[in-house]
Amino acid sequence: MDPATALDAIRNVGILDGKIAAISKEPLTGVEVVDVSGHVVAPGFIDIHAHGQTTGDMEIKARDGVTTALDMEAGVYPVASWYQAMEGKAPLNYGAAVGHICARFAALHPGLEIGHWPVNRAKVSSLGPNPAGANKAANAGEVKVMGDAIRRGLDEGALGVGFGINYTPAAEPAEIEAMFRVAAERKVPVFVHTRAFGIAAIREAITTAKTTGAALHIVHVGSSSIGDLPEVLALIDSTRAAGMDITTEVYPYTAASTILESAMFDPGWQDNLKISYGDLAWAATGERLTQESFERYRKRGGWVIIHMMKDENIERAIAHPGVIIASDGVPFIGGKGHPRGAGTFARVLGRYSREKKLLPLMDALAKMTLLPARRLEGHVPAMKAKGRIAVGADADITVFDPVTVLDRATFEAPTTPSAGIPHVIVNGIFVVRDGQLVKGAMPGRAVRVGIHGAQ
Repeated sequence: MDPATALDAIRNVGILDGKIAAISKEPLTGVEVVDVSGHVVAPGFIDIHAHGQTTGDMEIKARDGVTTALDMEAGVYPVASWYQAMEGKAPLNYGAAVGHICARFAALHPGLEIGHWPVNRAKVSSLGPNPAGANKAANAGEVKVMGDAIRRGLDEGALGVGFGINYTPAAEPAEIEAMFRVAAERKVPVFVHTRAFGIAAIREAITTAKTTGAALHIVHVGSSSIGDLPEVLALIDSTRAAGMDITTEVYPYTAASTILESAMFDPGWQDNLKISYGDLAWAATGERLTQESFERYRKRGGWVIIHMMKDENIERAIAHPGVIIASDGVPFIGGKGHPRGAGTFARVLGRYSREKKLLPLMDALAKMTLLPARRLEGHVPAMKAKGRIAVGADADITVFDPVTVLDRATFEAPTTPSAGIPHVIVNGIFVVRDGQLVKGAMPGRAVRVGIHGAQ
C-alpha cells in the first residue's frame, strides 16, 4: 500500500543497497526472500514528534512500526554535537529542530548547554526554582543571542525551529515573533507548542506566522485545543485555504504527559489546563495526585500523566483530513512513562481505522507516512525518499497484519510492544524481524538539512 500513488495491490518488492530497487507483479529473485503474504507492506512510519531519542526508546518505537523518529517540537541545542552523539546508536533514522527552549536557556544562563530538552532536564533543575530561562523576560541583547543561536543551529543542519512557549512563559510575543522571523528568513517551518491551551493561543501562533511569513505546524492539536478542537480544526482549514502553509498533528490518547517541575505547572495551571490535582497521575507509580503530593513531587521533579481530553475530540482529529499522526512520545524512565511512545501507530491502525472505522486504512497510512514526509520535504531533500513505496525510495518499510495490528501498551505497562507488526526495515536492514528486535541493528541515519544524512 503506497499512499502517494494509492497503489493497493499484490506486488513483489526488491531491496538493494538500502533502496527500493524493484516493484513487480512477477516474482523477483534475491539473496534473501521474505514471505509476507497476507500482510501490508507499507512505507515506514515517520514520527515527527518523538522526544524519546535514546537507543532504548527507539527500539520500543520500532516495534510500533516507526522507521524515522524526529524531535521537531522541543528540538535540540547545540545541534552539531547532538547529531554527533547520535551516530551509531540509532536503530531508526533520527533528526531534530533547533529548540527555542534550549537556545533561550543558553541565552539567559550563559554557558548552560541543555542539548536535548526535556531529556536533559536535570540541567534545568540544577538552576533551582523559577529559572530565568523560563520565567524572565529577555532584553534586546538576549533576544539577539537567541536568534544567533537559532541561525547557528540551522547552519548545523537542524530541520526547523521548535517552540514550547508554554514552558517559557516569560517569552514575550515580540521575542517569539523575532524567532519566527529567523525561520521565515531561512525558509524552514516553526513547530509550536502554543503559549496556553485553547483557541486563543493557537490564534496567537497563527497571527505571528502570518505577520512573519513563517510556515507553521501546531503540535498535538488534541491537547493544544482541549475543548476548542472543532473550532481549531476549522480555523486551521480556513487559514490553509487562504494560502498559509499550516499543518497540525495528533496523538491517539486522551491523556498528555510532561514534567511536573516545568513552568507549565506554575500557579494558574488549573485554569490553563482546565483540570485539577486529581487529573494528574505520577508516572512512576500511577497514583493520582493531591495538593500535598503535587507539591512534594514538584520539588522532586519527574513525569506526570495528564488526563485532560475527551474521546470524541481525539477521534475527530484523527479522522480529520490532513491531520498528521505523531506520538509526542516522551522518554521511558525505568520502563515507566506514557504509552504513546510505544503504541501510537498500531493504535491508529487497529483501534481507530479497523475497529472504529473512523478512516480508511490508506488514509491512516498517509497520515503516518506521506503527510509527515511532505511537511518536511520542501526544505529537507532526504524526506522526498521517505514515506513512499516507490522505486528509488529509501527502503524504510513496515510490514503489518491488518487483521491483528493493535497497540498493547497501557498506562500500567507502557512499553509493551504493539501486536501484528512482524517486520520493520530501516535503510534496507531489519530492525524487527518475525516480531522480535534484531539485536545490535543500528542502521538509522541522520536526517539533516544541507549535510549528508539519510540521502
